[in-house]
Amino acid sequence: MATVQVTSDTFKKEVLEHQGVVVVDFYADWCGPCKIVAPILDELSEEKKDVKFVKVNVDENQELAGNFSVFSIPTFLIFKDGAVKNQFVGAHSKEGFEEEIDRVVTG
Repeated sequence: MATVQVTSDTFKKEVLEHQGVVVVDFYADWCGPCKIVAPILDELSEEKKDVKFVKVNVDENQELAGNFSVFSIPTFLIFKDGAVKNQFVGAHSKEGFEEEIDRVVTG
């Protein structure tokens, strides 16, 4: 499953109402670390079929970013059945992302 772009208008449907695990990437086009992790997230989205991956452009969705206290980017929130279960900031290795995701999936 490819990474889906979401906005303030589609966030509720795509993330909050989704049954299961959703990884939300709060990013900006000008952010270097965001560009570094993008291919890792794309790869994980293909490998982890039971996890949904979405991206939120903070420049275009500032209110949404503010609602989730996103002050630095990239910030990642992992939701399970509509509730935030994990939040972390900064570029991670593929293994680092897998650990954070698995903690929510198995927890």
